[in-house]
Amino acid sequence: MGKVTRALLSVSDKSGLVDLARGLHDLGVEILSTGGTARALTDAGIPVRAVGDFTGSPEILDGRVKTLHPKIHGGLLGRRDLEEHRRQMADNDISPIDMVVVNLYPFEATVAKPDCTLEEAIENIDIGGPSMLRSAAKNHRDVTVVVDPADYAIVLEEMRSSGGETRAATRERLARKVFATTARYDGAIADYLGSLGEGEQEFGSTLHLGLDKAQDLRYGENPHQRAALYGKFFDVVAQLHGKELSYNNIVDTNAALWLMREFIDDEPTVAILKHNTPCGVGSAGDVAEAYRRAYATDPESPFGGILIANREWTLELAQIVDEIFTEVLIAPSFAPDALEFLRQKKNRRLMRWNPEAMARVQRDYRGIVGGLLAADADLAMEDPAVMKVVTKRAPTADEVAAMRFGMKVVKHVKSNAIAFVRRDRTIAVGGGATSRVDPVHAARAKASRVGISLADSVLASDAFFPFPDGVEVAAAAGAVAIVQPGGSVRDDEVIAAADRLGLAMVLTGVRHFRH
Repeated sequence: MGKVTRALLSVSDKSGLVDLARGLHDLGVEILSTGGTARALTDAGIPVRAVGDFTGSPEILDGRVKTLHPKIHGGLLGRRDLEEHRRQMADNDISPIDMVVVNLYPFEATVAKPDCTLEEAIENIDIGGPSMLRSAAKNHRDVTVVVDPADYAIVLEEMRSSGGETRAATRERLARKVFATTARYDGAIADYLGSLGEGEQEFGSTLHLGLDKAQDLRYGENPHQRAALYGKFFDVVAQLHGKELSYNNIVDTNAALWLMREFIDDEPTVAILKHNTPCGVGSAGDVAEAYRRAYATDPESPFGGILIANREWTLELAQIVDEIFTEVLIAPSFAPDALEFLRQKKNRRLMRWNPEAMARVQRDYRGIVGGLLAADADLAMEDPAVMKVVTKRAPTADEVAAMRFGMKVVKHVKSNAIAFVRRDRTIAVGGGATSRVDPVHAARAKASRVGISLADSVLASDAFFPFPDGVEVAAAAGAVAIVQPGGSVRDDEVIAAADRLGLAMVLTGVRHFRH
């Protein structure tokens, strides 16, 4: 089984089509085709038999019906090893079709267009394509089915090396890819139609993610847990060196990417993260100095952490970072001498970051018992310079700059979260607390222990202060200005405390919880 003598080609994406068809023709394969695919092959000088001539039935209904015919599906589904199937095929003048090469109408690309109408979407629902793919994939013991142009060369090479046959393992692999493709395709249609109703719904009645497995992981969050990575994570980051990422490395890297996305257009910035929360962020004229400022926030925590830069990783930065053990280093690029230096340690992972790939990410997903939560990604970022000043004293320009820096950091700290900052660095971070005042106490205590002064600092908070105590502790620690969302029933008391203590306070009106 697996000998290809007749192939049906009908593709929307015509990349690689001519080379494939020419290779099949050279191997003596009869080529059946339809519509635009047949025209493209004829224009290339490749002999083609029209599907209508093969079936004896013309294409009808504006091409909606052309391959939905017993001679097509009988030729695909008939089992060559069953005498009764062979007899019925002969009685009904059905010739076997040994290969199907089909890719589908671009439904997802069509509905992604802002001006797409329902009629246009419906016309881009492929019927014949998925039907042929599924028939061929079901009978992959006898039929080779190809849905991805990336597989064309592989199939041709096998056929050339084996007298026109494909291997059973290849046919099985290609069939699995077909069913994954048609499942995603049907899921996309269901999700689109499920988002329509009385006005478009933000979230549809169904959700199909259709993610391919990127890799199995050695274990999950802990060694006794199994895990795997799905999706296009490696479109965003590419591993340049080091052993395979662990589950926790990936979680931490994800947090680092979202944090640094806030600073992508700013001056050179470096962030240090541990357990997917920042323990130091710094900006400066170069990445080496930015790292020093980030590291000074919390010299105790960076060991075994994640480092990310928004600019190229230089040799100077590489040499400084080499003094402590770090799990993952991330940057848009690495200078060649820095890369050579960093590769000397085999256990250190080096990741090249593609920030543009993150622009397509608009939703967050979180697994829960029995389901999945879907939400818009928190892409908002307020400018304190145009927010509401609620205290008698307005912040200075330097304090506003510090507020802007602090808000970019604190939205990525586990709630309840605060950060003491200056305009170009964090100086103390507190998060993951069960009350609003607790992270202020924790950050103050940590700063005191490592000898960092919080005098004249600015405090950023991810959510409102429900009581004046957080403001009072912040002022006692040295803060002179606060940026926070506001919205508490006791905002007046909180603002009065700020006025009493001589602080400037700005309300953004936007909360940034991170649970």
